[in-house]
Order: sequence, then structure tokens, then C-alpha cells
Amino acid sequence: MKALKLRTWHWIVLALVVAWVTDWFIQRPDGQTRALNATIAAEGSAELKAYPYPFRVLRVEGDKAVMGTPRSRDVSVTRIIKVLYPDINVLDTNDPAFIAAQKELAGLQFEARDIVARQAGIKTVTWEIDRHWLGAHGIDVPAKP
Repeated sequence: MKALKLRTWHWIVLALVVAWVTDWFIQRPDGQTRALNATIAAEGSAELKAYPYPFRVLRVEGDKAVMGTPRSRDVSVTRIIKVLYPDINVLDTNDPAFIAAQKELAGLQFEARDIVARQAGIKTVTWEIDRHWLGAHGIDVPAKP
């Protein structure tokens, strides 16, 4: 019987699969988080459902829901708008389309927060920069202090 000989590319593929599965298990939300995200999807406005950034609960810590946001002091809103709406001229912050996009982002973020805050067992909602989403869209976020 011939012994199985693994080539270098086999090991690379195996390592990638193991990394993907590990990442999936680490990021997989718990049941309460999944239920809150399902509520956002069910109760959200048509605008919230169609928005390019998926506002969602990242995790629940006791009675606090931690939601993801693309906005922070570390990432300018112009970079976020450029990713969300590539056709908007972000170099002109007085452009009515840019101003409208900023207002829409803020309004939909508050809508998602309000949906989560109304749910049983949730007393507070906090925001955390969504490093995973931003990174997937080519935006580097400075490391946590």
C-alpha cells in the first residue's frame, strides 16, 4: 500500500481551512445576539434593510448590547461615505449628497440602536468600531490603546 504523501499545497489548504473554521467559531454570535440581529432585520425600515452597512449586535454582555459601527474618532466619516457611496464626492464636505449621506448614516444607526434598546433584557447599548467590516473594505483602523 502506498503511503499518503502530502505536498506543500495540501498543508497550505489545510491551514487555510483550519483558520477559516477557527475564525467562524470565534465570531459566531450567541443565541441572544442572533435574536437581536433577527429583530433588527424584522423591525427595521426598508432603508435600514437596504443600507450598505449592516448595523448589527456584535455581542451581549449582561444587559448591555454592543453594536458595531463604521464611525469612530479613528476613522473619518469621509472614508466611510466613500466606501458606502463611491459616487459621492467626499472631497467637498459641503456637497448636499455628502451631507445627506452623513445624516442617513447617523439616522439609520440610531434606528438600529432604538430597535435593540427596546428589547427585553437590554438596558444599554454601546458602540464598538467594526474593525472586521472596515478591514474587509480596505480601511485600516489604528490599534486599540
